[in-house]
Amino acid sequence: MSRVGTPTAEGALAPRVIARRPMTTDSKRNERSLVRAAKRGDPEAIERLVASHWDGAYRAALLLSRDPAAAEDVAQESFIAALRSLGRFDRRRAFGPWLHRIVTNRAIDGVRERKRRSELLERAGREAVDARAGDPGLSPVLSDALGRLSVEDRAIVVLRHLFDYRSEEIGAMLDLPAGTVRRRLAAALATLRVDLEQAR
Repeated sequence: MSRVGTPTAEGALAPRVIARRPMTTDSKRNERSLVRAAKRGDPEAIERLVASHWDGAYRAALLLSRDPAAAEDVAQESFIAALRSLGRFDRRRAFGPWLHRIVTNRAIDGVRERKRRSELLERAGREAVDARAGDPGLSPVLSDALGRLSVEDRAIVVLRHLFDYRSEEIGAMLDLPAGTVRRRLAAALATLRVDLEQAR
């Protein structure tokens, strides 16, 4: 299980929040039946599927976008995209990792687009908007330090240490080799450690 907190001197994340629990056999069966019913358009199944995954999807989007309104949009759009694509979803797999892949990619695209818009506004002599929303489960110092990472590195740290995905799973979500994920994760944690030591 993964926990989020402040990086220690060794670069690991100190225990703070347990984000992703292993699914039991019963919960896997229940989720598969919900996915089947949602695919048929059952409104109650859709509502239960969204309710069970909303918090994780929104929190991932918030940590990547650092903007509550944008995070809500990303989570909503990701659920809509996931529900529309259920016909292509392999029901033998878990729904959560598939949804998190959609959320992560949409959040990264949104951050890049907002950055492009901000740069255009700055070139036009206007003031760019700096969204600095944090996550209530993280200290403000850690939240700010995460915000200074590139959005791609921030995604790797969040997916690994908040949602407990393995490097291979993160690589599949971000279209990166697992070895690249491990190297970028190590570099991002080292950067976080230095940043936090300076902040103290």
